[in-house]
Amino acid sequence: MKLRMLMKGMNIEVPDLIVTDITAHSSRSVSGGLFLAYAGDRHHGLEFIDEAFAANVAAVAWEPSPQLARPEFPDTVVGIAVPGLREQIGTIADQFFAAPSAALNVTGITGTNGKTTTAWLVAQALNRLGCASAYLGTLGYGIGSALAPSALTTPGCIAVHRRLRALVDAGASDAIMEVSSHGLHQGRTDGVRFRTAALTNLSRDHLDYHRTLTAYAEAKARLFLETGIETAVLNVGDAFGQALLGRLPAGVNAITVSVAGTSKVETAPDLTAELLGSGPDGLRFKLSGRFGQAKLSSRLWGRFNLENLVVATGVLLAQEFSLTQAATALAGCIAPPGRMQTLEQVPGQPTVVVDFAHTPDGLRKALAAVKEHCRGYVWCVFGCGGNRDSGKRGDMGAVAAAIADHTIVTDDNPRDENPSAIIREIVGGTGSGAAVEVVRDRAAAIHAAVERAAAKDVVLIAGKGSETLQITKGKAREFSDEVVARAALGLAE
Repeated sequence: MKLRMLMKGMNIEVPDLIVTDITAHSSRSVSGGLFLAYAGDRHHGLEFIDEAFAANVAAVAWEPSPQLARPEFPDTVVGIAVPGLREQIGTIADQFFAAPSAALNVTGITGTNGKTTTAWLVAQALNRLGCASAYLGTLGYGIGSALAPSALTTPGCIAVHRRLRALVDAGASDAIMEVSSHGLHQGRTDGVRFRTAALTNLSRDHLDYHRTLTAYAEAKARLFLETGIETAVLNVGDAFGQALLGRLPAGVNAITVSVAGTSKVETAPDLTAELLGSGPDGLRFKLSGRFGQAKLSSRLWGRFNLENLVVATGVLLAQEFSLTQAATALAGCIAPPGRMQTLEQVPGQPTVVVDFAHTPDGLRKALAAVKEHCRGYVWCVFGCGGNRDSGKRGDMGAVAAAIADHTIVTDDNPRDENPSAIIREIVGGTGSGAAVEVVRDRAAAIHAAVERAAAKDVVLIAGKGSETLQITKGKAREFSDEVVARAALGLAE
């Protein structure tokens, strides 16, 4: 593509040059490409410019910085100073990849808990309704269940547009995207044309990054206030959802949803989910409101999944499907890997559930769900990640001690922190007399719980979900809660 087209509208003199690719990572620079060097949270791209030169890039667009000298460029490389370059990355990526989001019906789903499950449900349901729907998020990206891996819930801005282009070329009609607070704050979804945005809920998380709950909430709000959406699906059973309802830009259509008895607004929500019953096969519930009524059964475990199911229904209604169509499609959907994922039942062995719950609220909901389906004792195996919000560790210990009958605290992803110190903070919140023990080795902890639990018991392994790595002191080793649990149950991989 012509460099001049990428910089169109920026009032910058640009030579008539064709570039073969774009990247903001010097290590991914290619011959004839454009390297975008701007100020990040820790480094400026100019610090790595020599790597881009070595790759024979054709051009470098760079963001001037008072802390860095003007770079010198080889004769073979065009250098272009672009003030405020970081804010232009979405526009540049959208141009280079030929506006992929304009060719898709894009839905962004955000919230502290439930993003993955809700996005997964919507993508599955749309495919069952005859659409070619793609999913992008924590589990990877792709159409249907064939997902390519993704290191981040919401990857960098260029990667987002590159993936959307690949999905368009693969025949996708819809894209359901998890959108994280980090991604919104760092502009990773800039330039994406969202048609619908949905909120699951908001509770404490990522305060190591955002510092305050207010800042965290405002990052989430950007999806609804700054992206030009047509429809907002808001869980008004959540106080933040209620607050957002009053802040939506003029012209944005709102679909309000809630679980029965939780709504925070005076008028009845557009759609309410009422639990009728639960059992080993999942949930039975009723949907009602201005779109009509429908009863359905879902294979998902956990009362909290009613929230995810009603938000997913709201998104399908926003796509102009009827309530009956939405309910029928959702009834056939399964839980995503690592989200209240129930492993095969082995005679004489406990039921094992793998879940991603990594916040106090998420763990509380997961344990409550297990308790609801359990005929015996509840066992909980969990830890907390290092280099993340340390303030939640004691709270999570308190939640586990209050709800689980037996708790084994173990390593999660210690990262650069002292694992024993993390565990001390967790155990410090459990209080005296709680049935809590420490087994640092996560595999040993899982085996211990499965071997000691009775056939009527349920073992919840929380915190890592579908992750396949464990990170300690900068080193990552292969580790899967599901694989270890299956081995403990005597199941073949």
